[in-house]
Amino acid sequence: MKMILPLMIFSLFFFSGCAKKYSYPNYEIIKPNKTCKPNRKNIQKLLNKHLDKPYVWAEEGPDAFDCSGLTYNIYGEMGVDLPRIAKDQAKVGQKISFKDLIYGDLVFFGSTNKRSKHINHVGIYLGNGWFAHASSKHRKVIYTNFTKEPKYYRRMKVCRRYMSPDEKNLYLQCQGNVKKLKTTSTMWTSPWKAGMSLPKKAVP
Repeated sequence: MKMILPLMIFSLFFFSGCAKKYSYPNYEIIKPNKTCKPNRKNIQKLLNKHLDKPYVWAEEGPDAFDCSGLTYNIYGEMGVDLPRIAKDQAKVGQKISFKDLIYGDLVFFGSTNKRSKHINHVGIYLGNGWFAHASSKHRKVIYTNFTKEPKYYRRMKVCRRYMSPDEKNLYLQCQGNVKKLKTTSTMWTSPWKAGMSLPKKAVP
């Protein structure tokens, strides 16, 4: 017992000192812990928790997000492993048309140039033209409507579904080359935390 207590104290200090101090941008990917089952009710619960949290490039939460970090985190908390970045998330799942979108599908955006296939933004469709996203313009997680901001419809590139309408099946087949990225935990790297100052530029 006399030996165990000093060992525990040493371990506490050792592991608490392992994490790298946060620096912008933090490209290390922190894998979220599974907290709930994959269903649309839980997507809404997680969105409610993250609404108005700040946009910070390369962050996947829990206190700040970039666009694909938000979708990566929300699906990850439900135990659904999506790629980390938007262009790779757009290669996974079932491709669907805009008119067939339902709650929880992801919508991917690029430039208004119809020939360009480049993807630089992603949001979670909510129904009735609404979607949630971490906006670099507004510097936070917000809700946006396609009718009120039609530029997003003009920027639309592809829509993807990962969860069947009855929530019994997941669509995670990959339709393209996706590079597997290494993930870590807060034991080894520090994410942006509430109370820190926001970077001057949304995109470095």
